[in-house]
Amino acid sequence: MKILFVVPYYKPAYAYGGPIVVISMLAERLIALGHEVTVYTTATNGKSELEVNKNTEVLVDGVKVFYFNKLTGDNTYISWKLWGFLNKTVDDFDVVHIHTWWNFLVLGAALVCRNKGIKPIVSPHGMLSDYIIYNRNAFAKKWVHKLLGKKLLKNSWLHVSTEMEWDESKRIVGTWDGEIIPNLVKLAGKKYPRPENPTFTIGFLSRIDPKKGLDVLIKALSKVNFPYKLLIAGSGESHYIDSLKSIANKCGNSKQIEWVGWKGGEGKFEFLSAIDMMALTSHSENFAIVVIESLSVGTPVFISDQVGLFKYVAENNCGWVTTTDIEAVTSNLNQLFIEKDKFTRINNETPAQIAQEYEESHLAEQYIRLYNLSIKN
Repeated sequence: MKILFVVPYYKPAYAYGGPIVVISMLAERLIALGHEVTVYTTATNGKSELEVNKNTEVLVDGVKVFYFNKLTGDNTYISWKLWGFLNKTVDDFDVVHIHTWWNFLVLGAALVCRNKGIKPIVSPHGMLSDYIIYNRNAFAKKWVHKLLGKKLLKNSWLHVSTEMEWDESKRIVGTWDGEIIPNLVKLAGKKYPRPENPTFTIGFLSRIDPKKGLDVLIKALSKVNFPYKLLIAGSGESHYIDSLKSIANKCGNSKQIEWVGWKGGEGKFEFLSAIDMMALTSHSENFAIVVIESLSVGTPVFISDQVGLFKYVAENNCGWVTTTDIEAVTSNLNQLFIEKDKFTRINNETPAQIAQEYEESHLAEQYIRLYNLSIKN
């Protein structure tokens, strides 16, 4: 099968965090299963540009990637060359898989598909959540959706990674054919040592962004009735990190918090194995790969009910789910601290379960079934 991915950014544009890993892992696994994957994208990498050859095929870990310049310096990702090339070549592919939403690049790609009579797969990657719609450029998104977006989405198949994202997306479009298939996640691959921490150690590993709810976690922890240490692993805008440090100073728990910088690769799993619990009290997450990464090394998770995987965590009893209300977070933290047996069970049993459920080829085959379904219909 010849598969085309259209996405605003692609590796090594790691400034965009989780989606880069998820999308590239899927492309590479599909190739390992005997399919041909091509990516049309831009050369953007946050505020900079990738040093890559433009407008020509570049082989990236077995994936044929075409990087195009974008016309604008912002996150609209306007690229006339990409749209023109897509218009000329889109009929060469069996399936078109569009990743993300709300930027002109993918809107233009969806329009090309519609004009060509092609019904693409669309993976919003959380872009259709209430938080994303109503917290940033809400007025513009409303009119883009009303004038064009809804028509384009109706001419597509929906792929989402969690039931929560499915419900959010359906509220935006209504009737929409598609499937829920988990994202591919790079698992630990080996067992890491788990130290006995003298103080209960909570870890955060993600982009440091207002969406992540770190302010909620810091405020809630300042009121708990047990000793703790919070390790924050991540990077973000300096002014926002300074605002979080100011909150900790006002709450009186700055000495219990360590800012340990970004952790990637082997260091990520070493970090997750060395903490007693991973916390993510986000206001919006369509999936959150760090949840699966944590569970893969046996580290329990404490997440908000705005994280896409919250039902998985609750149903499999591999952590705790809270709201983003500060008093509720504090209360839930006090309660979980005494559940020692649950910690031990998750440490010992969860890695094998995650390794089985998130085996890459097993998940990739589910995408292939969706692709085949879209071709037949």
